[in-house]
Amino acid sequence: MAPGSMTRRGFLSHTATAAALAACTPLSNKVFAAEPPQRTGRPYMKLSLAAYSFNKLLPKNWTKDTVKDAKLTLDGFIDYCASLDLAGTELTSYYFPKEVTHEYLTSIKERAFRLGLDISGTAIGNDFCVATDEKRQQQIELCRSWIDHAAFMGAPVIRIFAGNIPKGDSEEAARERCISAINECLDHAAKQGVVLALENHGGITATPAQLLAIVKGVKESPWFGVNYDSGNFRTDDPYADLEQIAPYAVNAQVKVSIFTKGQKQVGDLKRMVDILKAANYRGYLVLEYEEADPYGEIPGYIDQLRRMIG
Repeated sequence: MAPGSMTRRGFLSHTATAAALAACTPLSNKVFAAEPPQRTGRPYMKLSLAAYSFNKLLPKNWTKDTVKDAKLTLDGFIDYCASLDLAGTELTSYYFPKEVTHEYLTSIKERAFRLGLDISGTAIGNDFCVATDEKRQQQIELCRSWIDHAAFMGAPVIRIFAGNIPKGDSEEAARERCISAINECLDHAAKQGVVLALENHGGITATPAQLLAIVKGVKESPWFGVNYDSGNFRTDDPYADLEQIAPYAVNAQVKVSIFTKGQKQVGDLKRMVDILKAANYRGYLVLEYEEADPYGEIPGYIDQLRRMIG
């Protein structure tokens, strides 16, 4: 049909037909929240460092009294990221004060900006599998509050977890509660412009099949995707599993170790990065160091990753 030749009656008929076809489309063929993002151009990555890399040094949920003897604070961590000439810093929620005030968030935002750093994201230790309504609502409110904090700081993404099956419960029931909770949080995330990235982190996300079962149950939204964590699968072939989830990645972390059949091994950083490149990933590549010598080893790993991403 030539441009402009469709009549009003033809247009309405065409629209009605399309709507009818959409209504008859099987659920399995519909677009879900984390259909692999359509990215243009070549793969592109920027480097960031997760505050969890200093988990043994950073005080958790601190107060003015408990922070006095801390070996490191988030201020010092941000300074350290700047000293490595990183593009970003990931500020995990655990290391914020017990009472997160507007003034504290403002100081963190200003410090990162002054040092030329993006706050590449944050993370919460939620569990959306909890069985009681009260606990479930607490976890949803935790996520919503950190969506607000992330939006204020300019952090584009929050790493979230699914959780673990409560004793005596079924995986199917736990998964349904998790999906429902993510859907509720997504409404708020969309309003605030913050992406929720579901991490492969054991529990009901221990395998790609389990993770993607949740992904495909979440309602359609551009504000949801997967956090690719290279060190969290404990399967026969974790690299093959990473290939399955990489196309859905909206945030990516690499660790220097990997577990094959549950056995800890030195990870192949280049292979981890190449998997992301093959998926045309564009975004932050966050080093999450979980070994014994962060100050001694992190600079060398950052140099390696910088060469790998080009």
